Amino acid sequence: MGYMPYTVYYPEYCDKPVVVLGCGNILFGDDGFGPAVIDCILHSGCVPENACFLNVGTSAREVLFDIVLSERKPDTIIIVDAMECNREPGTVSEVSLDSIPDNKISDFSIHQVPTSNLLKELRDHCHINVILVILQPCEIPPEVKPGLSSAAQQAIKKAADHVISIVRTI
Repeated sequence: MGYMPYTVYYPEYCDKPVVVLGCGNILFGDDGFGPAVIDCILHSGCVPENACFLNVGTSAREVLFDIVLSERKPDTIIIVDAMECNREPGTVSEVSLDSIPDNKISDFSIHQVPTSNLLKELRDHCHINVILVILQPCEIPPEVKPGLSSAAQQAIKKAADHVISIVRTI
């Protein structure tokens, strides 16, 4: 048997310069904000071709690990999620990865920015630009309670527009 060439596989989304991840659990109130923003973008009819938009729900870690291990990597990852950041409920803002408190760096909770330490690894060692677009939630209940608050619902379009404007400048 002769030499068999080694084939490298990588996720299709790593072909795009920008990967946007909508994170959160739609069963826990405003934690479903990230997926709602991705759905809004995908149904808007103006999806930029240089980006892949993924509703990853609670599977952000798996996607991020795939990116770490992939031979090809995007230049930028944008995370859209709900996170307590001491702002008015419904406020959408960009938050620095370095501003996440130390006690959340290794937090694997589905109610926080996913896997902060892995995002820092992607930024610092894989040289990927990481942008966090965060909603200040009204409520993330401790038990199953589907549906976004009215403040979060009103913020979906604003966040979608903000993400698209970021993608278009990359």
